[in-house]
Amino acid sequence: MATPKFIAPSNSFYSELKRRTNAYFEEKGSHPTGNYKLYIKAAVLLSSLVFLYIHLVFFTPPVWLALLECILIGGVTAAIGFNVMHDGGHGSFSRKKWVNELAGLSLNVLGANIHMWTTKHNIIHHTYTNIDGVDDDLDAKPFLRLCENQEHLKLHKYQHYYFWGAYAMLYIYWIFFTDYVKYFTQKVGDIPIKKMSGKDHFTFWGFKAMHFALFVVVPIYTVGFLPWLVGFLVYGMFTGLVLSIVFQLAHTVEHAHFPIPTESTNRIEDEWALHQLKTTANFATKNKIVSWLTGGLNFQIEHHLFPRISHVHYPAISKIIKEACAEFGVTYHEYPKTRTAIMSHISHLKQLALQPVMVQR
Repeated sequence: MATPKFIAPSNSFYSELKRRTNAYFEEKGSHPTGNYKLYIKAAVLLSSLVFLYIHLVFFTPPVWLALLECILIGGVTAAIGFNVMHDGGHGSFSRKKWVNELAGLSLNVLGANIHMWTTKHNIIHHTYTNIDGVDDDLDAKPFLRLCENQEHLKLHKYQHYYFWGAYAMLYIYWIFFTDYVKYFTQKVGDIPIKKMSGKDHFTFWGFKAMHFALFVVVPIYTVGFLPWLVGFLVYGMFTGLVLSIVFQLAHTVEHAHFPIPTESTNRIEDEWALHQLKTTANFATKNKIVSWLTGGLNFQIEHHLFPRISHVHYPAISKIIKEACAEFGVTYHEYPKTRTAIMSHISHLKQLALQPVMVQR
């Protein structure tokens, strides 16, 4: 599918959003990138990962504690992705490019690849959010049907029950399969990946080998195959579950739109900023623990409108965006609690389990 176009802005909505947001940073005398709060959080999360890894692999705790630590290291892995890698990959972790690149490389240490992610997430997902056939985040075939335009299979009748298992496999599937598919095809779906340099190829294979050594070879050597297998599955499945739930609550809920480009012109009948507001939702923005752990990804509206602003500023700029949306008559989707967003996601899956395929315009 060719990438669709958006209509030219018919009003100054996004320009006004940018003007007010820029004015906020000028007034505060601060920079849109991360600050000491983010750097302290990054240090805490990275240190926790190292501590848990060393204790699990080299000190062999009792089974009950080992399983608990496997769950914890899975949560920490997801949190590093949300807080360190994600801001680094968007260039919002620091003012310095090399620091952002270093933060982004944390994804490689954890088994995935920042080069593939940048095309999939920054370029495709952030531009063509919730457009089936383009946004790779909607492609969960054949296991899940995430929007009306996707094919309806018999197994989807039960997807609102078994989706937990599918989400749990995301991380393992990602690092051991989909990264390699993207590498060898040099595409994300039908969209080509930015040409890889010699350094990019070396980095891909070097970090994949390092991750395999650290998370497969060394643990098997120290604790044995079966304990490693159980521990790795617990760790990987919890990581996948957390990653999936957080990202799905942002876009695949009842009130999110899934626009279909016009058949004749391949155009989305919205300007880009309005498209982002229609396809994105926030959740639990008053919960500081959720905000801290998810790296502000519960403020997805703010993130999609301003991806180069660090998540540490989202609570402040969300007030600006809400006010502007109210003035311009634009709907601002928000769920007050995490559980209400999860219930909305389950309801969305249930509706799609019963609905026929939408006929494309």
